[in-house]
Amino acid sequence: MKRVKAACIMQTLVFAQKPEMGYSKERALNINRDELEHYKETLEKSRTRYQIVDSTEQEDGSIVVHVRKAYNAKADVEEYFI
Repeated sequence: MKRVKAACIMQTLVFAQKPEMGYSKERALNINRDELEHYKETLEKSRTRYQIVDSTEQEDGSIVVHVRKAYNAKADVEEYFI
């Protein structure tokens, strides 16, 4: 019999605006930064354990974020969050 002792999820998220919105790079970047902050606040409120591994602002104003999240709050996931 096998069972999962601990698990985490690695996600690559892209915060971007639709090109047809016609935002300048600076405006799109500000909107995307606000969305990223809102995303982090949502994780905090839900008490999801997470770690932002990498965050990169792109030339088009989008933001690429690599996030490591705990899959199950009941499991010990200390080894994933060093």
